Amino acid sequence: MLNAFSRSKKARHAAERLYTALVRRSREPVFFASLDVPDTLDGRFDLLTLHAWAVLARAEPDEAQALVNRIFVGFDEALREMGAGDISIGRRMKQFADAFYGRLKAYDGAGEGDGLRQALVRNLYRGTETPAAAIMSSYISRLRTQLTSLREGELDFGPLPGKTPTD
Repeated sequence: MLNAFSRSKKARHAAERLYTALVRRSREPVFFASLDVPDTLDGRFDLLTLHAWAVLARAEPDEAQALVNRIFVGFDEALREMGAGDISIGRRMKQFADAFYGRLKAYDGAGEGDGLRQALVRNLYRGTETPAAAIMSSYISRLRTQLTSLREGELDFGPLPGKTPTD
């Protein structure tokens, strides 16, 4: 029984570190300045979700659940900082959950290459075709293969898109 509590605490600690890395990466200016991601609440949400999708595929089940929990605490905190009241938080969190899990499902079903690019156009770029979608698709595909394991919240996203010869 105590071992389960220890694992849970370890997973929460790892999730906090992963969440911090996800937020840091999803706020990199290159995504907004060079890769056509709108610098809006929706754009930031979509970048965080996209990076989370890459990480969740490699996380152990208890770490993955702890990370998702932490992501939703972050959504709640962001809504409250924007002035949302207690009455509207539940409805808004349901919208976040529907969008978050919908995007994870879309990316899971997209595969690689053009399928992923099309999913990014629909979700990250809200239906707007852009050459940046191909760059983002290549970046996320590379990121997913690079993230072979997560060690207690350690995360290396590698180079930003456009920083390597293949982007």
